[in-house]
Amino acid sequence: MITAIVGANWGDEGKGKITDVEAAKSDIVIRFQGGSNAGHTIINHYGKFALHQLPSGVFYNHTTNIIGNGVALSAEKFIAELQSLEERGVPKPKIMVSNRAQLVMPYHIQLDSFEEARLSSRSFGSTRSGIAPFYSDKFAKIGFQISELFGDQAYLEEKAERIATLKNVYYEYLYHQPKLTVDAILQQLLKYKEMLAPYVADTFDFLYNAVREGKNILLEGQLGALKDPDFGIYPMVTSSHTLAAYGAVGAGLPPYEIKNIITVVKAYSSAVGAGEFVSEIFGDEADELRRRGGDGGEFGATTGRPRRMGWLDLVASRYGCRVQGATSVAFTVLDALGYLDEIPVCVAYELDGKTIDYFPTTAELKRCKPVLKKLPGWKCDIRGIKKYEALPENARKYVEFAEKEIGIPIHMVSNGPSREDILYR
Repeated sequence: MITAIVGANWGDEGKGKITDVEAAKSDIVIRFQGGSNAGHTIINHYGKFALHQLPSGVFYNHTTNIIGNGVALSAEKFIAELQSLEERGVPKPKIMVSNRAQLVMPYHIQLDSFEEARLSSRSFGSTRSGIAPFYSDKFAKIGFQISELFGDQAYLEEKAERIATLKNVYYEYLYHQPKLTVDAILQQLLKYKEMLAPYVADTFDFLYNAVREGKNILLEGQLGALKDPDFGIYPMVTSSHTLAAYGAVGAGLPPYEIKNIITVVKAYSSAVGAGEFVSEIFGDEADELRRRGGDGGEFGATTGRPRRMGWLDLVASRYGCRVQGATSVAFTVLDALGYLDEIPVCVAYELDGKTIDYFPTTAELKRCKPVLKKLPGWKCDIRGIKKYEALPENARKYVEFAEKEIGIPIHMVSNGPSREDILYR
């Protein structure tokens, strides 16, 4: 059985916690796309963790954790995260890195930073983790696949020389920076070879056999549907596909084996980075929601940046669930809304004077305004409640209204930051 956990919106929906919970029932947990540009926050008996490269199953001894071929692997950050777990008393996890995954190089990170600085006010709001340059190189066929580190040295030298020649056009003439050297690239590759050697494996063959043996496999997505380069708010998107369907490619699995797609929707909206955000709120209203949201406030797990805040956008969430192919919804951070007398919810958009209930392309989205409906609040703290039926009536009505509008059953409701704070319906 293969289950995917993915986001319906801009990311930051609380996927890490849901993955942590589902990992307890899984034999294998796989990161299948993205890189260190977004993190999953997990709270357990070891403490609070922000995972950037590692799959969220690393806290379970029975789980094999895989970094799939679709991931942009930052080797230093991968090793640093492993060491951080050990320093904090977490038993050494079972982890495998696909030999077909590719490496984020230092020049990817530099080029990302140079370009964001050059664009200035027109920037994409990148985390400057090298993700866009990495994926550009991957599809331009000038990326370094991990398997190449263990191959012919002469080939590696020739490729490094070819890449340095290309990159130095940017370094010298566009960004006016010191040029790359072939020797520095080769030394970095040899360093990565030594660091990664204990973890590299043919994960495709491993997963082929795991599927045949009926293992429980969990696919862990990064960011959300609205950051997908095809179906999201292009061009203010990420550079890898954030959809459950890509799990088949990014992990190397049969697409027809992905049976359950748990799509995570937050009880309000938040986003990091630039791009269209119809239900966004500002000022004191946003500050108050940001302060109460998440665990310790709504700030990026990777960047620490204050997240942009908004009310629950049911137009975007319905679209995101459809794009993901959701079979069920996990509805998170409901507890953050307990301070409100009334809770605004975006139920439609106004586009050029007309009301629409669909999520348009970015060109039209830029002209959309939210159509809000106010639902009654419950005015109390719901953390600690263990059964859905014990929630205040207005809290249940809020969940059920969202479920009806999204059109996908909400099977899980989160009412607190820890893995125990899940209500099942």
